[in-house]
Amino acid sequence: MRTALLLVLATAPPDEGGGPIPPAPRVATAQDPDPSSARLEDATRLAIERGLTFLATEQAKTVGGGFPRDGGEYAPIGVTALGALAYMAAGNVPGRGPHGKELMRALDYLLEKTDLGPSSRTRGFVRSGDAFVNGRMHAHGFATLALAEAYGMAPQRLERVGEALEAAVRLIERSQGAEGGWQYQPFAVAQHEGSVTIALVQALRAARNSGVTIDTDVVRRAEDYVVRLQKDDGTFRYQLDDESSTTALTAAAITTLNMAGRYDDRVITSAIDAVWSGLLLQEEENAPLQWPYYQRLYVAQAFWQLSDTSHFERWYASEREVLLKTQNDDGSWSNGTWGDCYATAVNCLVLALPQGLLPVFQR
Repeated sequence: MRTALLLVLATAPPDEGGGPIPPAPRVATAQDPDPSSARLEDATRLAIERGLTFLATEQAKTVGGGFPRDGGEYAPIGVTALGALAYMAAGNVPGRGPHGKELMRALDYLLEKTDLGPSSRTRGFVRSGDAFVNGRMHAHGFATLALAEAYGMAPQRLERVGEALEAAVRLIERSQGAEGGWQYQPFAVAQHEGSVTIALVQALRAARNSGVTIDTDVVRRAEDYVVRLQKDDGTFRYQLDDESSTTALTAAAITTLNMAGRYDDRVITSAIDAVWSGLLLQEEENAPLQWPYYQRLYVAQAFWQLSDTSHFERWYASEREVLLKTQNDDGSWSNGTWGDCYATAVNCLVLALPQGLLPVFQR
């Protein structure tokens, strides 16, 4: 992952543009068999809404609809896309819902940053300034995913999003390398690596779900590439010629294969075993992780897509407890590298995943 951009039902009233008021938190009654579970669900919804309120407050500080720099590294495209996804995962749609306006501002920012030049070599690339600022194709993948999820909600109202999404998808397809993976550049190059590949394959899956035609051969080649990354111990390499592997990369690889339509086979089950082994080892060592938010985002998805739901339930119970305890007073979570907006968007996505409101997260 090296330079990788690691990656509620709100109770506020609807905005002036309309939209349904989300359901109020369920209140435990005397007949409720597990009032503690109800309180935990309420606490989770509150944590998500507090996180989204923090994101909205930070976003309001900018003119264009993106998020301000608040970390050592700056990846405005990726962080804005993750923020948009967090809004949608909580039930907001463009222009409607408690954070519908903020979502629309984030989408407008991504649209403004999309290269739609008819003869541009990088047509479709969602970029901020220099083509090779932090995030690059990771950020492009997150941006394409956000555009796809939004377009699927209201294609008739979001023609501009549809145009940008189509161009962004074609950029992904033509920048695939000969081995079937992708690298940081928006061009087809000899290099490749798994952490970029997951972001782009997930974007392709979301775009297809939203009605965009996808080159199935691109997905097939990507699936083959990821399978070849797996080692005998079930983990997945960073690259074909690089034996380094991590729990985070392994979880991301599982998610990539899920997005390609592959579930619960031997490759997946051996990788799940490897993820659990890695998580237990991390717990024993109790050492800081290099990419904790990236790992959390993809472990959540890898477990969520399994037919055996006990994996997700076991992991989510303890992970949610950690997130509820570590949320800051202003609703944020902290990350010194990529910033609090990044950390908050990722954690809101993880907490909201069981609600199943974001199509790409649905089982």
